[in-house]
Order: sequence, then structure tokens, then C-alpha cells
Amino acid sequence: MPTNFTVVPVEAQGGERDSAERDAWRQEEEEDNRDRGSGERGEQGGVRRSGDGISRESSPFINSAEMDRGNMYEGKNMALFEEEMDSNPMVSSLLNKLANYTNVTQGVVEHEADEDSKRKEVKVPRMGTFIGVYLPCLQNILGVILFLRLTWIVGTAGVLESFIIVFMCCACTMLTAISMSAIATNGVVPAGGSYYMISRSLGPEFGGAVGLCFYLGTTFAGAMYILGTIEILLTYISPSAAIFKAEEVGEETEAMLNNMRVYGTCIIILMAIVVFVGVKYVNKLALVFLACVILSIIAIYAGVIKTAIDPPDFPICLLGNRTLSKRSFDVCAKFTERNNETKTTNLWLLFCNSSLPTAMCDDYFSLNNVTEIQGIPGILSGVLIDNLWSTYSEKGSIVEKKNQPSVSGSEDIKIAGRPYVFTDIMTYFTVLVGIYFPSVTGIMAGSNRSGDLKDAQKSIPTGTILAISTTSFIYLSCIVLFGACIEGVVLRDKFGEAVNGNLVVGTLAWPSPWVIVIGSFFSTCGAGLQSLTGAPRLLQAIARDGIVPFIQVFGHGKANGEPTWALLLTAAICEIGILIASLDSVAPILSMFFLMCYMFVNLACAVQTLLRTPNWRPRFKYYHWTLSFLGMSLCLALMFICSWYYALIAMLIAGCIYKYIEYRGAEKEWGDGIRGLSLNAARYALLRVEDGPPHTKNWRPQLLVLLNLDCEQLVKHPRLLSFTSQLKAGKGLTIVGSVLQGTYLDKCVETQKAEENVKALMAVEKTKGFCQIVVSPSFRDGISHLIQSAGLGGMKHNTVLMAWPQSWKQTENHFSWKNFVDTVRETTAAQQALLVAKNIDLFPTNQERFTEGNIDVWWIVHDGGMLMLLPFLLRQHKVWRKCKMRIFTVAQMDDNSIQMKKDLQMFLYHLRLNAEVEVVEMFENDISAFTYEKTLMMEQRSQMLKQMQLSKNEREREAQLIHDRNTASRSAPAVKASVAAAMPEKVQMTWTKEKFVAEKHKNKDTNVSGFKDIFNMKPEWGNLNQSNVRRMHTAVKLNGVVLNKSQHAQLVLLNMPGPPKNRKGDENYMEFLEVLTEGLDRVLLVRGSGREVITIYS
Repeated sequence: MPTNFTVVPVEAQGGERDSAERDAWRQEEEEDNRDRGSGERGEQGGVRRSGDGISRESSPFINSAEMDRGNMYEGKNMALFEEEMDSNPMVSSLLNKLANYTNVTQGVVEHEADEDSKRKEVKVPRMGTFIGVYLPCLQNILGVILFLRLTWIVGTAGVLESFIIVFMCCACTMLTAISMSAIATNGVVPAGGSYYMISRSLGPEFGGAVGLCFYLGTTFAGAMYILGTIEILLTYISPSAAIFKAEEVGEETEAMLNNMRVYGTCIIILMAIVVFVGVKYVNKLALVFLACVILSIIAIYAGVIKTAIDPPDFPICLLGNRTLSKRSFDVCAKFTERNNETKTTNLWLLFCNSSLPTAMCDDYFSLNNVTEIQGIPGILSGVLIDNLWSTYSEKGSIVEKKNQPSVSGSEDIKIAGRPYVFTDIMTYFTVLVGIYFPSVTGIMAGSNRSGDLKDAQKSIPTGTILAISTTSFIYLSCIVLFGACIEGVVLRDKFGEAVNGNLVVGTLAWPSPWVIVIGSFFSTCGAGLQSLTGAPRLLQAIARDGIVPFIQVFGHGKANGEPTWALLLTAAICEIGILIASLDSVAPILSMFFLMCYMFVNLACAVQTLLRTPNWRPRFKYYHWTLSFLGMSLCLALMFICSWYYALIAMLIAGCIYKYIEYRGAEKEWGDGIRGLSLNAARYALLRVEDGPPHTKNWRPQLLVLLNLDCEQLVKHPRLLSFTSQLKAGKGLTIVGSVLQGTYLDKCVETQKAEENVKALMAVEKTKGFCQIVVSPSFRDGISHLIQSAGLGGMKHNTVLMAWPQSWKQTENHFSWKNFVDTVRETTAAQQALLVAKNIDLFPTNQERFTEGNIDVWWIVHDGGMLMLLPFLLRQHKVWRKCKMRIFTVAQMDDNSIQMKKDLQMFLYHLRLNAEVEVVEMFENDISAFTYEKTLMMEQRSQMLKQMQLSKNEREREAQLIHDRNTASRSAPAVKASVAAAMPEKVQMTWTKEKFVAEKHKNKDTNVSGFKDIFNMKPEWGNLNQSNVRRMHTAVKLNGVVLNKSQHAQLVLLNMPGPPKNRKGDENYMEFLEVLTEGLDRVLLVRGSGREVITIYS
């Protein structure tokens, strides 16, 4: 039931806004715009920023023209929506734009962005389905193969196999046309046709690869048409025009190919000049060329009807069952009667050594009779039965008539010089498929003119499918009619030598063979011109899309937009086809490129349908994904049927272009199906990945890299990303995160800038991963958010990589060490591993190469094997590949160091790791005065900074004073005393929970007299926290051992002790780590996650 609408005008209460009120409103609006500042930006990269700072996608209907703001807000009815109308138009204006939308030129500029002020008024397209789609498709599909090769294919493959060949090819194009119709009716189709449809459906990588394949196919099609033109000219119109003549027997083919090359080069230059000078004349002559094709086909059907009434007289001369070429003789007989006298004929001289009847003749010639049969017996003759089956042959074999009596003689004398009709190539089913397929290409001709159509969504499906149906009927009917009317030996005679050098299909035509010869000549000539016109424009469209950087120069042209450079490249590639010179060799090449193009059209339709993309709503309803999949499979099968090596080469070319665009091409977001497919596959894979931890064998560091940014949102330590790419080598998950302090609304622009900078640096350092910038009121909370929530599902990080805070001792940077220690605690709580790179700016870039050196691992406590796995991963990268891996472990007083070394070597053997092993013995000894002084300086500094409320300058002086005292204590002689009774039995190597509890409950009775001696030197030493003294002793002693062994190592990996549970000692913890790593160039502190990450099992 139709719905009735009544439009009731709403009166503006209070009348129209007077001029004073409007001026006041505009002034207020201008002030509001000034307040927004950078919130309202121009359109950049297809994205607009509205007043609220939110990005909005550009559209041909939203924000697509400059509007009069005064008119937009006329009246008070829509005052509530005033602020939104700068980005969202009223429905009335949207509908007005939709109604007046026209197809702007595609391929030159994206139709979404082609809205500048100098855009000319586009004429309303007037072409309908018949003129705009049906006839161009008909002209492009029917062509050279129909006239020059179809009869030969029927004769060689037989009617049945020829029918299968044609049916397969026509089915392929019909299925492709159905898929193309679905894509073409899914929204407004701008000019640009097939390339536009493929690229916007499958993305820039596939679009560029298939677009260039389609371009190469069109270019080689031009070469094929030109070769067909020359073949008609030199074989059927004017054989005497040949420049190269065959001087010896058997050189005819080579001479013909050389003629093709010379004439082809001349014609390609001539055609290129014609296209360059006046392309509009080529388009105007298109109808003339089409008329030639249609007249020729009508002449064929008329000739078939005539054979039923009065078959034409084209006698064929046979010697036994062998077909003879009539180019060398006139009378088909051995002897002739002249004035009651028997004389030998010219045929006799070709087989015998003299004209005498007693001359020595060819054995086969002597034993067999010369007979004449009708070349075109007619449709009622029953010759169809003889032509049903295939007659494949080797190259250079004689064309023979089946079921004809023949006596074989001794072939002592070579048959090469005899006037037989020979086959010029070896024939089999797959070769014929490759040669025939170009005759069904051209189905994209209608979609290429989509910008000139009145209703592209209606015309493209109707016109294309109707044209394919028409041409399929013509081809299939011609196969049956040729097989029913023409003798088999004539059909297999490719160049019409048995019928006095006539075009074979021309002998069937009525009223004269010249109708076909002249018609086919002009049609192939026109098709060549059309290819040279269309191919450069296709290349120009791809070049101006900017997806393939190295062809962007071909996007330029004349002032009127004609693609000059693209025309030159097209002519050069076309010349390659001309130099091949054989139509039968060029045809399979262009078959590959067209089949690949059609395959991806089917793939595009199938992908969009299966993904159920919300935007996939084609008006053409007679499609199904199974039809598209069948079409895609048929295209792929035909590629390998035609020529498996050509198919592989074409795929390799497309694959190289795809990878090149992926590697170097411009980033384009076209809402393509492949992106949707990737998202679907990613969702499926994420759901399949277990949310729990992976098996030890599959464990690899999935990194969260924490970067620091400066005030201009630039990365402070770029080498951290270099180290990331060296550690990951492009494998696994990498999330690069950073925190901006503030609120998101205030920092929106800075966040985008920071993300752009980080991504740019990731591209430079070849770090493959994701960037995540978090805005938080405090830096510590932002880091915590990243550690907790970065990643998705099973794809979460398990390791945090960060740089050591170099400036933690600076008094104005009070929070840096607190944030650092809290980050260490949070990674431990989250059961994540932690890597801290100290002196990160000394780490190598990706371009550096270490030619020698060691990666030293100091394995103090077992943390799940991280320490041994990391050097192995690093050595996969070129920077570290030539470094050797050394593992050091520390033996205590009661450890058997020799046995430890053997056990460690066996462990590494089972882990399949190559490394040198060394056990360092570290015996207990007295705590040095240096250790006490170091601990005292640490505690004094901590207390002074906490208790004294100093100004910034005073804090700096205080820190400098502490530093000077620290330096003086280093130079003092080491004083040793016996404090064994006061010390624990073993040096604590790391601070774990068990050791903390044991230390807490340990008997603390001390030998007071032992302390008196050492504390007499500095009484304040006696007040030191003995736990801090022991830790400092461990740090100092271990640092000395590491320096002794690994001072010149390229990288040192150390176990990172955990922070104390008592938060009051956090600054002391930083001092311990500083002392532990003092004097080393490159250090990576490693703290495991508490689970095994490396296994000896397979």
C-alpha cells in the first residue's frame, strides 16, 4: 500500500531573524570558531575534523561543497542542531546532492575528492544500454580469432572438442559478467570501469596487481590485432607486398615472421601517432569498424544458407589423401590433353626431375592418383560426421583427408619441397584453448564506459550479459556450421593454401570472399586502435591513484589530459608482441592476463558476498557466491590448461607487483573486501588462540615497549625500537606504547601527533607492530593501564621492555625512579617478564654489524630460561649474528664448581644452544670500608632529600656535595676488618620472599667487640641498616666480578633483583642496581615472569 506524505511548513515563531540579530549571531559564531583553534582543521587525507575535534570521514554528499552559512541556519526551527550542521548537512540538502550527483572522471582523481572550485560542469550522460554497453562489448568480443583461426580450430579439434573449448570460455566470461554485474550495481559506478571495481573491492595491492595485468592484457591484445591485420594484408589482400621472400624451400615461415615484424613496427608507429593526434576520431570510427564486423558475420550466415541451395565451387586438389597447395600450379592433374597430345602439367614438374613422361618421379606421386574434391560441399552434404572428431598433428606434418585411399611409398626424397599443405605448429587441446580464449575477451568494454552511461547500474549487467549471450550463440553456431559446410582438410588449412590462398571463412561467405577479407581487415585495424586508446588511459588511472610508485610518471600527459607517456610505454610493450610476430604465440600471453583479471573479479564478488559486508547491497540479484567461486575456479583451470608456464609467469608478475605495492605503495583505505577478509580472519584466529599461557615450546617474547616522549612528542630513545626489531625479527606481537600526561580532550591533537611520530620511527626501524598512546592524569597510572590492557584476547604481551631512567638521581626528576620501581612491581604482579636496557643510546642501530665480540649472560638465579633464550633470539639478527654467546654462573663456597660446569654444559647441549660456559667462584669475605661508605652515602642522600625542604638550587648543591664525598671515598684505601660473626653465612645474591623471611627471623646476636674496631674509624657506620650493607656488598662484589670478565663484551645480560617489599627503600633499590651495572657499556637487566620459557624437549 503506498504511503502518502503531506509536507506542512512550520512557521518560524517570531518571524525571520532581523539583520542586527543575524550580525550578532555571525560575530558570536566567529568568536566561537576562534576559541576552537586547532579543533577545526581542513580536510586531510579524506578526514575532516569538526568543531568538537572528532574526525569525520569525507563523502561526496557530506561537506562536499562550500555552503552559505547564513542560508544554512536561516530561521530558528533548527537552532538546536546549529553546531552540528558544519559537519552534518540537513536532510533536504543531502537529498538535493544525491539527486544531482554525476559521475566525475575516475582514475584521474578519487571521485570523493574531486570537488575543487575549478571543476567544470559535467554534461549529463545520455548513452543507453544498447549504444553504451551492448555494441562496444560486441565489437570487442568479435574479432580477429573468429575470422582467422576459428575454422582451423574446428578442423583440428573437431566439432565436439571445439564446442567444449568455446563453451568453457564462454561460460567463464558469463560467470565473470554475473560477478561484475553484482559489483557494478553495488553503488554508484564512477568512470574507470573494471580497474575501479577490482581495486575498490579487493584493495590497493590486488587492485594494482590485477590492474597492471589487465593493462598488459589490453596492450598485448593490441599487438595481436595488429598481427592479425598484417596477416590479412600479406596473406589474402596483397601477398606481393612482402619485403622478405623465401629464397629456399622451408624458409617461408621465417620470411613471413620478418615481414610481420617490419610491417607491425610501422603500423604501431602509425597507430600511436593517430591516437596521439586525434583520439576523438578513433572513437567516432568505432561504429564504422563495428559495422564491418556485423556485415562480415551476416555474410557468413548468408553463405551457409546459400550452400544448402547452391554450394560455391572451390575444388581441392588431393594427391592420394594428401592436400596440395594450389599456389604453385593451376591444373589439378598429372597429364593434360592439348591438340590430341598428352602433356605433363606443372604439378608433374614439382614431383619429377623433368617434363618427360619417363622422368624419375617421387615414389608417392607415382603410386597415388590426383583427385579433386569440393572444398565446400554444403550444409546438406553430411560432412559434419567426418568433422566431429579431432585431428591433432605434429609441426610440419601434411594435412591429410581421412578415409581417402592412399598408397605409402618409400620416403627417400624429402617432402619439404613438395607442394603439400603443412601444419605450422604442433596442435593439441590445450594449445587451442590458449589461442581461442582472446576471442571471448572484451566483456569489460561496457564497464569501462560507465562514466558515459545514463544508468550504469542498469546498463552494465543488461548490456554485458546480452552481448555475451549473442557472441556465444555466434561462436557456437559457427562451429557447427563450419563443421557442416566445409571439408575437413580445408578447415585444417590455416592460411587457405588449398583454396588458391583465399581466407577459409571467406570461401563460405556470400556474395564474395572479399566481404570477409575487407571487413576483417578493418575490424582488426579498429580493434588495434581501440586497444592503443584504452590501455594508456588504464595505466594513467593506476598511476594517478598513486598505489604503484614507480609508474607515477605515466600519470602525466598533455594539457587536455591525454596520457602521452602512458601511450609511449604502451607502444613499446606492444612492440614486444610484434617482435614475437606469431599470432598463435601472442594469443596465450594475453589469455593469461585477461584470465587473471577475470579470476579476481570473481574473487571480489565471492569475498564480498561471503563476508556479508554491510555495504554489499547490489541491485543485481541474480548472483550467488557459488557462481563466483565456480567462475574463479574455471579461470584458474583455463590458465593452466592454456599454458602452465605462462600461468606461473603471469602469477609471478602479479605476485611481485602485489608485494611491491605492499612494501612501497601508498596506504589507501578503500573499504575493500580483502581488508574485511583480514579482519574476519583475525577475529577467527583470536577466538581460536587460547586465552591462557602458551606451551613452553611456543613461548616467545611478545613485547610491550614503553617509550618516553619529549615535549614535541618525539621519541627520546629511538635505539629502543632498533633493539626491539633486532630481538623480534618481525615475529610475534610488538606493542609500542607511551603515555601523555593530562586529559584526552585536551591532548587529542598531541596524541595524534605522537602516534604519527612513533609510527614513522617504527617504519624507519622496521619494527612491525602496533602503536598505542594513552593519555592519563598521571604518568604512573598510564603505564599501569598499558601493562594491564594492551593487546586483545590471546594476543597480549608477556614481556615489558623499557629503558633505564638515566636521570633518576637528578633532584627535579623525583618521580622517575618511583615510576620505574612501580613498573617493576606491576610487571611482577601481572606475571610478565621485564627487560631493562641500560645505556640504551649506546646500543647498535639496525645498520651496524658486530664482526666479533661476545654476548655475556650472567646467570645468578633461574628465572625460567629467559636469560638463555634472549641471546639466541638476538643472534638471529644480522647485527648480532657474529657474536659468541658466553654463560657465566656464580659458585658459592660449598658448591662444586667443576661439577656445576659439567652440568651446565649438558643442560645447554640438551637446549641445543652453542655457548661457552664458565663458573666464577665468589667466596665470602669481609665487607670493605668502600661498601660501608657507599651505603652511608646512599642513606644520607635519601634522608636529606626526604627531610629537608630545599629549593631547587640548594638540592642541586646538596646532591653535588654527596657526589663529591662519594668520589673521595672511592680513592680512600680499603680497610678490612673481621666482622664474620656479624655477617650471615652466605652472601644474598637476590632478594626473594624466602630469603626475606629467613633474614627477618635470623638470630641477630653480634660480636660487639668485632664491631668496635671497624666502627672506631667512622662511628656513623654503626648506625647503618645491616640489610642495606649486605645488599650493597653483593652489588659491589658482583659488579667487580662482572667487570673483570665482561667489561669488553658487546652486551651483558644480568638477572635483575626484585624491589623490596618495604616501599621506603625504593631509592636504595635504584642505587643497588646502579652499583651492580657500573662501568658496563650495554646492559640488559632481565627479570623473568616466573614460568618456564625454554625446554629441552622436542
